[in-house]
Amino acid sequence: MGVVMGEPRGTHVPVLLERCLELLAPGLALPGAVHVDFTLGLGGHAEAVLERFPDVVLIGLDRDTEALAHARHRLTRFADRTHLVHAVYDELPRVLGELSIPAIHSGLFDLGVSSLQLDEADRGFAYSQDAPLDMRMDQSRGVTAEEVVNGYEPGELVRILRQYGEEKFAPRVVQAIVRERAKARITSTARLAELIKEAIPAAARRTGGNPAKRTFQALRIEVNAELDALEGAVPAALDVLAPKGRLVVMSYQSLEDKIVKRALAARARSTGPIDLPVELPGTGPTLRLLTRGSELPSEAEVAENPRAASVKLRAVERIDEQEQGPKYNQAPRTGRERPRMAGPTRGGGEK
Repeated sequence: MGVVMGEPRGTHVPVLLERCLELLAPGLALPGAVHVDFTLGLGGHAEAVLERFPDVVLIGLDRDTEALAHARHRLTRFADRTHLVHAVYDELPRVLGELSIPAIHSGLFDLGVSSLQLDEADRGFAYSQDAPLDMRMDQSRGVTAEEVVNGYEPGELVRILRQYGEEKFAPRVVQAIVRERAKARITSTARLAELIKEAIPAAARRTGGNPAKRTFQALRIEVNAELDALEGAVPAALDVLAPKGRLVVMSYQSLEDKIVKRALAARARSTGPIDLPVELPGTGPTLRLLTRGSELPSEAEVAENPRAASVKLRAVERIDEQEQGPKYNQAPRTGRERPRMAGPTRGGGEK
């Protein structure tokens, strides 16, 4: 894909940059550290990592070829210690295999739509701007939102809007779509947004922002198979996280955060019988939670970067089994004091 370099399209202010660096720093400082930016975007977080940790090797993944080209240009001065790869984040095992890298020491997921995709009308993500109904993060492959809207059976469309958009008026929206597409193919974001607005009751339109928001989110998730990829990506990242390595995940809607929470929690607690006084080998936690639930942005962060308003941050550290082994295998002093979950180090709001 031909992309003219220079100032990248889109306004890019990295979300929670300093907090991410603070949480990742111990992993980035490990000898021979490899950092994976699973959602490279325009490279803001990656650039900060490379600038502040001159020995770190970066692997940057992105399915968006335009974003990848801009990031490559931005990070040119670090070319000797970067590997920028056109890939979806659940393809990490393949990428590491091709690079002959067995483990990583730091990783960052910044989920959702990138600044580039959201700001540029021609990508079809924004309901406030007229554009072709595309919504593909990787414009080199896959079905478009236009194909979904015009080709899916009504029942399947209702399921998608309910499951991925949590749209309680999904049947009404789909009825409007079906009536319209019977007359003419729906090809633009503006026409779809208008149909959605007309389908949702006036009382419901007065709160909650643009009435098209939930439907557009649902279509984007379906087009890009985002939740399926995330379901595989987080466990894959944890599988290759080195002892004392750290992972930070920022999500922007509840469906993503639930997947992340479940994947992290599963490895942060014991899997052994609860009534045993000692931890059985191989049943102890492999992760230490670094945040109490999900951390929310401060008012100052949101004022500086409005796109941080809905972010939920979770972070974990891989337990060093050699150091932690005695703690989890020795008999506790009293009754059932055996650790069931590694404790957090900083508070936040569980949502």
